Amino acid sequence: MANLNTPHHGDDGAPESLWLRLLWMILIALMLGVVQSVLQLTALVQFILMVTRGGRPNVEIAWFGKRIGDWSAKAIRYQTAADDEKPWPWTPLD
Repeated sequence: MANLNTPHHGDDGAPESLWLRLLWMILIALMLGVVQSVLQLTALVQFILMVTRGGRPNVEIAWFGKRIGDWSAKAIRYQTAADDEKPWPWTPLD
């Protein structure tokens, strides 16, 4: 069983306790819930626009969707310990 006091390296290279990581994971999980709602609304708006524009997507909404996907992937990598880098707002939005 893992020791919850075992240090992991944070974004700045300094050791981060697993309890602090748990706190960040809970906060990121809440943020992922908000992102999922935003994604659903964004997808619905994009679909309505495509219906009214002969199938052409809105490029700004498509770009925003890509950014949501990039952020979600980074958050999921942190949640699953595949990466120690936290998503925005702790790091720049790629």
